[in-house]
Amino acid sequence: MKGALRAAQAAESIPDGASLLIGGFMGVGTPEYLIDALVAREARKLTVIANDSALPGRGIGKLISAGAVSKLVASHIGLNPETQAKMITGEIDVELVPQGTLVERIRAGGVGLGGVLTPTGLGTEVEQGKRVIEIEGQSFLLELPIKADFALLGAWQADYVGNLAYLLTAQNFNPVMALAGQTVIAEPESIVPVGVIPPDAVKTPGVLVDHLVVRSV
Repeated sequence: MKGALRAAQAAESIPDGASLLIGGFMGVGTPEYLIDALVAREARKLTVIANDSALPGRGIGKLISAGAVSKLVASHIGLNPETQAKMITGEIDVELVPQGTLVERIRAGGVGLGGVLTPTGLGTEVEQGKRVIEIEGQSFLLELPIKADFALLGAWQADYVGNLAYLLTAQNFNPVMALAGQTVIAEPESIVPVGVIPPDAVKTPGVLVDHLVVRSV
């Protein structure tokens, strides 16, 4: 089986100070066992790039509560009061990025583009410190690509060579994050023989996946 690890082994391979793309959409598609293992090993100074910080006690919210995160790049934090409180006190550096811009920046990092041009954020705080480029009379912000040391993904199924299938909103960010992580660690709910996942259900091909987390029972 491709790169099989227990959650604790995977967490040990992620050093303090690492940058992490963490999949999920309000916790759907987040690798919960791996998050728990990072909390258990008392990870620190992590940079987390994700759609959101979930809720206290769920998904990325556990990392926030544990003090593992020093910087968060996300599209919203509205449902996690702990993230908000730590941002206000300066314990966590929070960069809020419009959701569409965030996923496009991650995609750009994954496919090797130099950036993304978008009108979103013009004339707001989002514009501060960024280049404005004019094309045919219309202004755009240049948003830079996002890549990370690791991409940590929850999946519905994986097969023995690492092909991944997702359910529901896990598909919003996880497939594109798999492109932009230097090391991709996936935690599937189940691992099945090759051929069980229909080809058109594979959203992340196994060639992108370095390790599969085998859930403890």
